Amino acid sequence: MASISGWSLPIPRTTSPPFMSKTQIATTFEQVAVLLELDGANRFKVIAYQNASRALATLEEDLLLVVEENRITDIKGIGKGIGGLISEAVLHGSWGSLGELYDKIPPGLIEMTGIPSLGPKRVRLLYEELNIDSLEKLKIACENNNIASLQGFGAKSQEKYLEGIELLHRYQGRSRMDIGLAYGHSLENKISKIPNVLKAQLAGSARRMRETIGDLDIVLSAEIEHQEKIINQIMNFSGIADVKGQGTSKISLILESEMLAEPIIKKELDFGLSENISERSLNSTIDAQIRIVSPEAFPFTLAYFTGSKEHNIRMRQRAIDKGLRLNEFGLFSEKEAGDKIGMEAAKNTLICNTELDIYKNLDMDWVAPELREDMGEIEASLQGLLPNLIKIDDIKGAFHNHTTSSDGAATLEEMANHALKLGWEYLGIADHSESLNIGGRQIGIPSDEIINQSIEINKLNEYYQNENINFRLFHGSECDILSNGKLDYPSEIRNSLSHVIGSVHALGSWRNRDESTNTELLIKAIEDPTFTILGHPTGRILQGREGFPLDMHSILRTMAEFNEEGILKAVEINASPYRLDLDWKFCKYAKEIGVPICINPDAHDTNGLNDIWYGTQIARKGWLESNDVLNTKSGDEIEILFGK
Repeated sequence: MASISGWSLPIPRTTSPPFMSKTQIATTFEQVAVLLELDGANRFKVIAYQNASRALATLEEDLLLVVEENRITDIKGIGKGIGGLISEAVLHGSWGSLGELYDKIPPGLIEMTGIPSLGPKRVRLLYEELNIDSLEKLKIACENNNIASLQGFGAKSQEKYLEGIELLHRYQGRSRMDIGLAYGHSLENKISKIPNVLKAQLAGSARRMRETIGDLDIVLSAEIEHQEKIINQIMNFSGIADVKGQGTSKISLILESEMLAEPIIKKELDFGLSENISERSLNSTIDAQIRIVSPEAFPFTLAYFTGSKEHNIRMRQRAIDKGLRLNEFGLFSEKEAGDKIGMEAAKNTLICNTELDIYKNLDMDWVAPELREDMGEIEASLQGLLPNLIKIDDIKGAFHNHTTSSDGAATLEEMANHALKLGWEYLGIADHSESLNIGGRQIGIPSDEIINQSIEINKLNEYYQNENINFRLFHGSECDILSNGKLDYPSEIRNSLSHVIGSVHALGSWRNRDESTNTELLIKAIEDPTFTILGHPTGRILQGREGFPLDMHSILRTMAEFNEEGILKAVEINASPYRLDLDWKFCKYAKEIGVPICINPDAHDTNGLNDIWYGTQIARKGWLESNDVLNTKSGDEIEILFGK
């Protein structure tokens, strides 16, 4: 089967059902939706595959059981035709006629869809009209002025495509959370300081705290008589690489590193992580759109551009249900608006000074931006059941951190001192176990040397106690989960530790196995009596590599059974912005079934401890409250839970 920019139909790795996992099928359907659009398929067919992909990605039940019980079409978003294709993939490992679609589309077309403002429909037109099937051909066509004359394109489109090709080569369109927020907050702060700017706020995926951030969106409010002067001052900011567009109400910019208030600190990373990422180049840029509105429109515009699209659709429907209409400029009577649109329709808007007022006028509780993903927040808002989300000040420590004893860059005492500065009550040390070997170099602590670290930790704990300092160190280990599901180190060593963080590092064997085998072996590790916390559960690196195939719902259900029996089994949100693994989409499920979440920075130097903030944002996005998170408990409570 032909591969399309790394895309290919999955091949069965098992000899009996399920031949395909729900993750494999969801990913395939997401690809199929793009391929169908490139092929000119009916829009409803494209939407059907998009909906089915989303439905499978959030399905909590065992997919094989659903298929065998003929309940696949009971799932919202899955119709009869796609349901049959899912059953075929699960029960037989085949994909109907989808292979013909994968073979039909030229590989370069999928690359072209990565260019901003050049979606699948336009890519298809360029292919049909000019036989453009690669980025290189598109660049040549633009340079030869062949695009400008095409109907529906024009000279401006041609310029945008050349610019887009350059940006695509420099960076692939999304930034890690830490990078995106650094640029976004710097721009937001600069705009806020301009005279007569009443408010300026980051919106979009950055405000929703997505793990990767696309273009930055900032909404600012100012009286109309000041707006032109404010625009001129923004245009004079340092750190603007280029201006993509400038109008009376919107500016589109490309930002470069000079925009940053402070340089982004490069933290020490573990060896396995650093081998799989490419650091952001000093020449890299990020796109930003600034929208200038009146004070009256500000709450509506902020809400609209915060998104998500799915959340906005539900909010508009809620307004319709109440005889109202909601857009980016106001909330107003449907009857009075009639055929009017945009600002004209919103002339008689209800007065809303904040977003809270918008929700209040729709008889809803305000929804925190992190939750606006149409994952149940609308229903919870209507019922008064939204969570009281965790805050960074609730964190009292963390358990997964490294020192110079393995691959860290700071000593035990240096790490402890920084934790004290953060106001924590404890710090868990979890250096790598002895099996971790990268490039012929042993990274982990050998069995016969771990006692030395224990002695050092005990001495420091005695000092804190004698000085009446409310702080302690917990001596744990990040034990490798070996390819056979066993934990590294002899059991007597693991039993001597306060906690064991089980993590997969040798991803080769895990990524080349099927989901069910990996799930079974990971459960084997979790069942070990010494196992405490599952570290970076899938091994993913954002924008670096996909995680290994795993049925996370099954893993969490197993952990829930232990917790029901009073045996602590927690799952980590690895707070490193390179990982942010556990994925936020699983946090709510873990919460519902009683699996404690542990937010860990996986710090390899003192700066890395500050990454706890990013993990806390992911926890918030996953609906977690303080009581759902293990490291909001006091040091005394943790000692009891660890049995130490």
